[in-house]
Amino acid sequence: MHLKNLRLLNFKNYEDVYIEFTSKINCIVGENGSGKTNMLDAMHYLSLTKSAINSIDIQNIRHESIFFTIKGTFNKSGRDHEIFCSLEKGKKKVFRQDNTEYEKLSEHIGQFPAVLIAPGDNEIIRDGNDIRRKYFDTILAQIDHQYLLDLMDYNHNLRQRNSLLKFFRDNLSADPDLIEPYNHNLLDLGQKIHQKRKNFADRYFPVFEEKYAFIAENKEKTTISYVSQFDEIDYENTLKTTLSHDIEAQRTSFGIHNDKWELMINGRRLKNFGSQGQQKTFVIALKLAQYDIIKEEKGFAPLLLLDDIFDKLDDRRIHKLMGMVAADYFSQIFITDTRPERTKSILSSLSLEGNIVAINDGKIIK
Repeated sequence: MHLKNLRLLNFKNYEDVYIEFTSKINCIVGENGSGKTNMLDAMHYLSLTKSAINSIDIQNIRHESIFFTIKGTFNKSGRDHEIFCSLEKGKKKVFRQDNTEYEKLSEHIGQFPAVLIAPGDNEIIRDGNDIRRKYFDTILAQIDHQYLLDLMDYNHNLRQRNSLLKFFRDNLSADPDLIEPYNHNLLDLGQKIHQKRKNFADRYFPVFEEKYAFIAENKEKTTISYVSQFDEIDYENTLKTTLSHDIEAQRTSFGIHNDKWELMINGRRLKNFGSQGQQKTFVIALKLAQYDIIKEEKGFAPLLLLDDIFDKLDDRRIHKLMGMVAADYFSQIFITDTRPERTKSILSSLSLEGNIVAINDGKIIK
């Protein structure tokens, strides 16, 4: 699979641009603020129906405009597919494949997958468990559509149950019969999601460890542990026994929404004891394992989007990553860089040819 072209209209700092890409290496160069990351974010939109940077769609409309559109042509299994995304202020976001509009955006997830490696990825390590759950849920959603539907259904029931808990608290009374349907749904869906997360962990972790060992040259021992309340206690009766506590707290205290993904290095928490270099290596290994799992599951390679990696990584990690590029390990790649000569030098040193696109203030220079 590869992205053949991209058209942006009033998207972020782009007024109106059209660009064609090669099926292998595409380098997008320009000064900070020129629009390099915005172009990768447009590709992320076409893959996952949303921005990787700004979750509020309307804020991605160009200043003083009332709408944006993103249109791209993907080639998958020898066939072209046109993906179209549009948002107008005050209206619903429109998403189409080959002129057919989706009834639900979730129907598109996983059809044209992408893996983004960006400076902000350190939040997976630095921030709380909700960020790590979101990261792994995004991978699972791209390879298992039913998982995405179950997760959306679970979150809907969780919100409804929490609203009912607040109602009970405000009215100083509780009706177990009213809350029982939500208990049943949360337990049933939670069990399904928990099992799929466990199965995924068994597949993903060995691939991750292999990638980390390759980049770090076997210098450290890393582990990722999936921890769930469903493994620890008799979950079938828990929502009933914790009802009074949940009413007081006005939130559901048990469920897969509390699951943890613990990141460890040499037996200690990476967040607290990993060096900056170890954390960067960990993140790259996470993303490379994500790439491999999606490729294996889908039967074709996702897009690989590398945002400002030359500025954020040291020479050793750049050498390892670009060595994989030289070995033709990846399919289509998009690389952003602030220094065109550095990009050209790296490609030349590895005897690689790439399509280099220069951008300035939202405009294609060449």
